[in-house]
Amino acid sequence: QVHLVESGGGLVQPGGSLRLTCAASGGIFAINTMGWYRQAPGKERELVATITHRGATNYVDSVKGRFTISRDNAKNTVYLQMNNLKPEDTAVYYCNLRFSVYNGWGQGTHVTVSS
Repeated sequence: QVHLVESGGGLVQPGGSLRLTCAASGGIFAINTMGWYRQAPGKERELVATITHRGATNYVDSVKGRFTISRDNAKNTVYLQMNNLKPEDTAVYYCNLRFSVYNGWGQGTHVTVSS
C-alpha cells in the first residue's frame, strides 16, 4: 500500500517563500510521475507542477518563474519550492503520485498567503 505524506504548508506574507515536501512510501514503481495540485476555496483542483522520474517538469503558467519542483528518487520524495508567493496562491496543496494504474493523493497541506 502506498502512502503519501505532505509537510511544509503554513501562513506566509505576500512575497514570502515556502517549501513543500511529500514523502512516498510503500510499493512504488520506479517509473513514475510525482506532482503538486492545489484547490482554492470554491474552485476546482488544478495542476501546479509535475516531475517525471527522469526529471522532466511541467508547470501551470501562473507559477512559472516562481515555483520549482524537484525530487529525490532515492527517497521517493518530491519538493515544491514556492517563492514570491501571492494571495492567489492560497489553497490546499495536494501531492500526487502516478505509475501504471496507480493514481494516489496525499492528505493535503494548507498554504495561506496573507498580510
